[in-house]
Amino acid sequence: MDTGSGWARMGSLVLAALLGGGAAVGIGAAIDGGEDPETVISTVASDPPAASFEASATGGRSVQQIYEEAGPGVLQVTSTSVVTENPFFGPQSASSLGSGFVVDRDGYIVTNYHVIEDAQEIEVNFSGDDRVPARIVGSDPSTDLAVLKIDAQTRALTPLPLGNSDTVAVGDAVVAIGNPFGLERSATAGIVSALQRNIVAPNGYTIDKVIQTDAPINRGNSGGPLLNANGEVIGVNSQIESETGGNVGIGFAVPVNTVREVVSQIKKTGKVEHAWLGIEMQEITEELADTINLPVREGVMIVGVVEGSPADEAGLQGGSEQMIVGGRSYVFGGDIITHADGQAVTSHDKLRTMIMAKEPGDSMVLEIQQADSQRTVNVTLGQQPAQPGG
Repeated sequence: MDTGSGWARMGSLVLAALLGGGAAVGIGAAIDGGEDPETVISTVASDPPAASFEASATGGRSVQQIYEEAGPGVLQVTSTSVVTENPFFGPQSASSLGSGFVVDRDGYIVTNYHVIEDAQEIEVNFSGDDRVPARIVGSDPSTDLAVLKIDAQTRALTPLPLGNSDTVAVGDAVVAIGNPFGLERSATAGIVSALQRNIVAPNGYTIDKVIQTDAPINRGNSGGPLLNANGEVIGVNSQIESETGGNVGIGFAVPVNTVREVVSQIKKTGKVEHAWLGIEMQEITEELADTINLPVREGVMIVGVVEGSPADEAGLQGGSEQMIVGGRSYVFGGDIITHADGQAVTSHDKLRTMIMAKEPGDSMVLEIQQADSQRTVNVTLGQQPAQPGG
């Protein structure tokens, strides 16, 4: 068994079962206004051994140790928004809940954008019934992240250390802490199931380099941390894949390196600006290159160009011919991007990552293949619109 990421005892571990604020519904967990359901506590004759990570050269900790150290820094986020205007009863509000965690002793908190979207009032709850008002410092729908701030004594805050999501590997053991269905500070454990996943952000853009995990994640976990064996945050739990709305062992976390960049920008300016090229693209596969006799074996084909975008202004061309290859529809005949800033473009993820590393106004040098001709294009990147398509 891999000593860096294996289990001493498999299975998920729920470490807390305190209901806060009624039944939780919805991915951003809408709160029912009814009474709290009864909590039933079961006891056993003897305590089982705690689920744990095996000791590793980097000092892997048990699930219990990770929970005890990180748990105080995880909180419940309750947001209230006006959903309807009733002519007889006035504004009708609805509340939703999610999770969040402290990132520094100045009172900054990270959560998901969809947890606080359209909120008129936000409160956070560390434990028990004490709620603390929070304000939105800034948010970024394109990465489904938001930064809140509370006024609290420094000694009362437990910031969680941020890790490095670029070093995460499939099979690494992880712990998710959050408030599923309003159950405060619940911990579940699993492994990293896959890397480099793409999910859709609330505004329709793609969030890339996402971490997939089988650690049980449910409604109300949104915004909570995904931690590695050293108790470091490697992602923010954001979505699940499920036909029923419940956990089926497929959860997704926004990588912490993306979180770190977004938090940095929001703390400085209160907003996040993403560089933008303005193209739709498809990767070149060997089967595609052979079938339609492309002039190159790798790169990305430009499928479409957004009118008025930096790509449009630079004269880049989209495709006009369509063909189904290997059961997938492709649009070809447009420009093919083979290199960006001197680096080979082997996938649309690589090009997207390179653009994300830029700022609006930065330039990018693209090497373009069109039929048998080649050309170099210098593009000045713009600011990403609020939604795809301009």
